[in-house]
Amino acid sequence: MKKGADMKIAGKAACIFVLLTITKLTRITGNRMAAQVGHSAVMTCPNRTGATMVTWKISPKIGGPCTLGFRADQNLVDRTNCSDSVKSEFKSEQFYALEIQQVGMADEGNYSCEVVNQEGNFHQMYQLTVLVPPRLSLYCENHSNPVCEAAAGRPAAEILWVPENNSMTEIDSHDNDTVTVLSRFTAHSTDRKTVTCMVYHATLNETMSTDCSSPQRDLILYITIALGFLIIITFMAVIYYFKLHGCRLCHKTKPPDTSLTHSLEDDTMEVEPYTTYVQKENTIYNSVSDLTGGQNLP
Repeated sequence: MKKGADMKIAGKAACIFVLLTITKLTRITGNRMAAQVGHSAVMTCPNRTGATMVTWKISPKIGGPCTLGFRADQNLVDRTNCSDSVKSEFKSEQFYALEIQQVGMADEGNYSCEVVNQEGNFHQMYQLTVLVPPRLSLYCENHSNPVCEAAAGRPAAEILWVPENNSMTEIDSHDNDTVTVLSRFTAHSTDRKTVTCMVYHATLNETMSTDCSSPQRDLILYITIALGFLIIITFMAVIYYFKLHGCRLCHKTKPPDTSLTHSLEDDTMEVEPYTTYVQKENTIYNSVSDLTGGQNLP
């Protein structure tokens, strides 16, 4: 009885020892990794020599798990539910690297590599994120406002304007986890015709410029201004014409000034007695002159 109990205690101790040993010899490290869609992604295992077995385990967000195994003693590679785009040559000099050719959205997920050698088990984990570059466009709306669009990108792009502006931004999420960002530039806030859109994304940094001022719109503006000046000049000419001809009509219809007539008549009446007096004096002077002249004759 006592012997059986001692055997159980010894068994538990051995199990605990084995678990502690496994825990001590197992090293798990994790890394975040990003890959652009359509490009390749390469992940490596822990750098350990003398590996007897290497196993890659893949848990994608879409689809079932995949396993790639390699046994060095048999030089055997085992593939379970893995697509042809997932490859590994299991070469020690390449750290048993796993390569995903032409990464797609379905490849996003968790990847782990386990290397077994005489020293123990060693793990390397990756969390793969797939990046999708947005489709960029810069155009003018009907009201001649510049619009910058970063369509179907992952993650969402950031859009800035030069000159700086209180732009209106719209964000639209799609079913495939991509995001479209659309930014409208309010043209009335600046006098500059050319504006620049700057797009920042994990896969690209792009700068685009445009001039949304329409030649037809400028022509209409110039014509409107010219017509405005023409109307003002015509209005002023009409006012001047009526003012000038109105004064002439006033002069023609104005009655004669009777006060001036009376004044001339009064002056004539006042001058006539003086004139009569002067004429009489002249007659008397002439008569005296003739008489005196006649007496002096021999």
